[in-house]
Amino acid sequence: MKRIVLLRLGHRPERDKRITTHVGLTARLLGAEGMLLASNDPGIVKTLEDVVSRWGGNFYIKNNVNYKQEIKEWKTAGGKVCHLSMYGVNLPDITDELKSCENLMIVVGAEKVPPEIYQLADWNVAVGSQPHSEVAAVAITLDRIADGEPLEREFPNAELTIVPAERGKQVIENYKD
Repeated sequence: MKRIVLLRLGHRPERDKRITTHVGLTARLLGAEGMLLASNDPGIVKTLEDVVSRWGGNFYIKNNVNYKQEIKEWKTAGGKVCHLSMYGVNLPDITDELKSCENLMIVVGAEKVPPEIYQLADWNVAVGSQPHSEVAAVAITLDRIADGEPLEREFPNAELTIVPAERGKQVIENYKD
């Protein structure tokens, strides 16, 4: 089974709380197993862990990681690293290669990404050649490389489940023993 983990660089706790939370939520929804946060923000960890607790799944978050060490360990274990930005090869040109990767770390930045990331990555991938959001880059990439339909995934151990409906909100509370 394909393993995908997201590495979030450059998170600034006072400025990026909402966008980093949304990067994590998007990664979780679309199939990543976890997020590595290369910054110290226990609030982000708490928020995402609360979502997993209520909405299910096995998504994890590691706070305050050393990005160089995480990339090195990932690559030593045989994984590949894909850095998403506005610069690099166009996503449509590399999609098949990314799809075939069994262990993929996706790197997204917030502020200016350290230049060495471009050297450490196996692929630097342009998700469009215009300014865009990290959330959009993660969503588009994960959707394009998904095995199957990512929006039909089920999340085990959910306390809450949304029932699709043409109108209105229908949420089922799943009681755990």
